[in-house]
Amino acid sequence: MSLARRDATRLQECLAGDGLAVIPTDTVYGLACNPQSVTAVKRMHELKGRPTTKPSAVMFFAPAPALDALTNLGPRTRAAFKTLLPGPVTLLLPGPAGGTLGVRVPRLQEPLAALTAVRSPALQSSANLSGEPAPRRLSDVPPRLREGADLVLDGGELPGTASTVIDLTEYERTGAWQIVREGPIAAPAIRRVLE
Repeated sequence: MSLARRDATRLQECLAGDGLAVIPTDTVYGLACNPQSVTAVKRMHELKGRPTTKPSAVMFFAPAPALDALTNLGPRTRAAFKTLLPGPVTLLLPGPAGGTLGVRVPRLQEPLAALTAVRSPALQSSANLSGEPAPRRLSDVPPRLREGADLVLDGGELPGTASTVIDLTEYERTGAWQIVREGPIAAPAIRRVLE
């Protein structure tokens, strides 16, 4: 069940406006929307039953657009980014406008490789109701989310473990890092990269 170029085009169009999409990633199914659209972000949080105060990550579908957007990263953090991403990891980074920004660049190999053509970033959260398990199959995505989305892409069965979340907000300055959520990439592998 490979995704096609037309799926990437449809997702690009969905993310250009106020749309909401259910998408496959290298870990679990996610909900994605335009991070600049107040309407889309509100829809996503309401549909999930997720508090707006709970952070979501920004997903880029290829590393180059992410690095182009993250102009504030220092050389040490940029090198860590290039080593860890794309992959099943969410990096917590200093945001370009201050604060902390979660960033994902999934490793989109076949059958999901067509999505690397999407150039727009997406605000992304797992396609589950708040507090429920993350879905590994499209059929695991609650009907309420599938029916409430403007676009649903089926990428088949996914690994099913949400991304490893690594806090790199102090990494440039002090070399400190922390695993915030365990995931597919284990601590020893991360330590080898970051230390």
